[in-house]
Amino acid sequence: MNGIEIRFAGLRLTALGSGALYWPEEGLLVVADLHLGKSERMARRRGVMLPPYEVTETLSRLAQDVAATGAEEVLCLGDSFDDLAAAQALRDEDAESLAALQAGRQWWWIEGNHDPGPLALGGTHLAEMRRGPLRFVHIAEQNPSGEVSGHWHPKLALPGCAARRAFLFDEHRLILPAYGAYTGGMRPDQPPLSGLLNPGALAVLTGPRPVLAPLQAPVRRGGAGRARLARR
Repeated sequence: MNGIEIRFAGLRLTALGSGALYWPEEGLLVVADLHLGKSERMARRRGVMLPPYEVTETLSRLAQDVAATGAEEVLCLGDSFDDLAAAQALRDEDAESLAALQAGRQWWWIEGNHDPGPLALGGTHLAEMRRGPLRFVHIAEQNPSGEVSGHWHPKLALPGCAARRAFLFDEHRLILPAYGAYTGGMRPDQPPLSGLLNPGALAVLTGPRPVLAPLQAPVRRGGAGRARLARR
């Protein structure tokens, strides 16, 4: 398992290189903004034709993360489908892959702004979920405490490097990167992201070698301090 262990809300969590978050003590794998069916929606609404394989690719990465972590629960933090019609248009083979992922484990869908939850696909549907010191929602809210959210698709570019999807967190909130194959991104210095995090906030850049990067300081790789490289 390739990721960086971070401390948040008094817990040890692992930000995986794939963009998923793992809570080992709970056996809980968290992903945000899958946006499954984006190619179908763009073709239906705009006539823009994209290769229609992003659902298969996204679910394949999710299956790898489930296998690597041994997760007993999966929590999807909203915008799991690009819209409700995209959920209804899911190909049979992709629906079977999703059902196989759900089998034998608890599956949670948090409502997003693109979809209120794919009600026909099993799992438990919630507006938000609280567990221990954490509160899981789709969109970051005011005055958070232990808040874990998605929605903004954060990306971060380091000097000399291309932008990567990134986790952003401070002492109060943790924002996950988009997990879906066809999702875009927003820089942390763009509003409203620029106003959501306190000074001293950190980022974990995703990829084969995740990187811990203070937002206002030179990058440093996992080591001593608030985060360390976790390989299992």
